[in-house]
Amino acid sequence: MQTRRRIIDAATRLFLDRGYVGTTIPALAADAGVSVETVYRSAGGKAELLAAAVQAALAGGAERAELPVEERPAIRRVIEEPDPRRQLRAYAATQPGVWGRSGPLLSVLAAAAGHDPALAALQDRLTAQRLDGLRRFAQLLHDRGALRSGLPADRAADLLWTICAQANYDSLVTRRGWTADEYRTWLGDTLISSLLEG
Repeated sequence: MQTRRRIIDAATRLFLDRGYVGTTIPALAADAGVSVETVYRSAGGKAELLAAAVQAALAGGAERAELPVEERPAIRRVIEEPDPRRQLRAYAATQPGVWGRSGPLLSVLAAAAGHDPALAALQDRLTAQRLDGLRRFAQLLHDRGALRSGLPADRAADLLWTICAQANYDSLVTRRGWTADEYRTWLGDTLISSLLEG
């Protein structure tokens, strides 16, 4: 397990430094201090390594990526929080880290996906994974009676999807220079006013 994590860490560094095309398995093996055969045996080829690197970035580390999403500490806190306003603020607090860590790798993926069907499929899987998670969150809010009157769970999921999109983080933090705290506060306020009563 430690070897796989070391390989994923090396893959993250090289993909960010050299891009997808410029990263080779021999260079990655050298950076991780393992053989080429160990890379393939432990983590697969380049597409699988980029997928693992993105998942590790989304989760906050390779060790957390091995847990189901709902068992990760930050998401457990969101699920277990009984107050819907604090629940949405807790979720908003996860987003600057998620996009700050994964955004650069997702840019590497986007640049390469047009030329590689495996990477295009990875983009589709990540999109479906995110949407599925937000649908479960919206359904949880609905089942607890937290959503504003007339707002069905599927529409709440669409709002979560759009408000929490990477594009908003990139616009406000990356391009406009907002701090992570400013973004988090805006996100929490916007989710509360969009999804909850009052």
